[in-house]
Parts: sequence; C-alpha cells; structure tokens
Amino acid sequence: MAMPKNKYQEITEARKILALPEKATMEMIKTNYRRLLSRWHPDKCREDPEKCREMTRKIVSAHETIIDYCNNYQYDFSEETVKTHRSPDQWWFDTFGNDPLWTDGKE
Repeated sequence: MAMPKNKYQEITEARKILALPEKATMEMIKTNYRRLLSRWHPDKCREDPEKCREMTRKIVSAHETIIDYCNNYQYDFSEETVKTHRSPDQWWFDTFGNDPLWTDGKE
C-alpha cells in the first residue's frame, strides 16, 4: 500500500510537471501551463495518443494543485515581511535616512 503524499510532496510533483522553479510568478505558472498543454493536448500531440492523453491529465491536475495552493496561500502583510521586499534604495533610506554623513547635506 502506497503512503499518501504530504502537501509539500504533492506541490513539488505538480511544480515539476509544470517545469516551474521553486519560486514562480503567476505569469510563469500560466505560461508554462499553456505551453505544456499546447504541446501535449491530444488534438495537437503527434506522439502516442494514450501518452498525450495521460500527459494532458497530469498537466491539468498539476495546474489545479498549484492554483489551489496559490488561492489558499495566506499572505503575510506584517511589517517585517513587507520590509524583506524593499528595493536597495528603500533599504538604504530606511537604514540611514537623511543622516548628513550619507547625504550631500543639501536636503
């Protein structure tokens, strides 16, 4: 009897089927899904029809898994998390501000 997959294993498998890196944008997810589906869709695929149908099923299932994960992901809007996404300029300003040592003194 096969052990059930945990959520991480399920998402990792889906990510690999969709040829996604560990960090991906929604645009990357959509692009890879469409590209793979276009290649493997039974109406367009030139390989063994059963293999094409199976790959299409895997691609659709993987996409559903990833989208479900993304739709149910709890975004963190805390100050600490938001600060980790600052631009280098914003980090510099937040760290040193208008300290005369780091500015031309004209501000």
